[in-house]
Amino acid sequence: MIIGLRTVEIFIPLSQSLKEKRMVLRRIKDRVKSKLNVSYAEIDHQDKWQRTCLSFVTVANTRLDVDKRLEKVMEIILSDDRVQILEVESDYL
Repeated sequence: MIIGLRTVEIFIPLSQSLKEKRMVLRRIKDRVKSKLNVSYAEIDHQDKWQRTCLSFVTVANTRLDVDKRLEKVMEIILSDDRVQILEVESDYL
């Protein structure tokens, strides 16, 4: 069993309020939830309008399966032109 964790720091340049930021994040989270077997949480910068840090976690039998799911998460994030990725970190257990 492999546990994969991917932490993504995101910049939302056009956001002018926490409400706008949450709308962008809700779309990303809803798409991840509907397409993948991945858990997620906003772990930092909750009070900032234009920044956030999201963590995604998944469990699978092989590292290849974990990597595939986490790469699909990245594709979902990158498909939203309102966000810019600042930093990505991955860990495995």
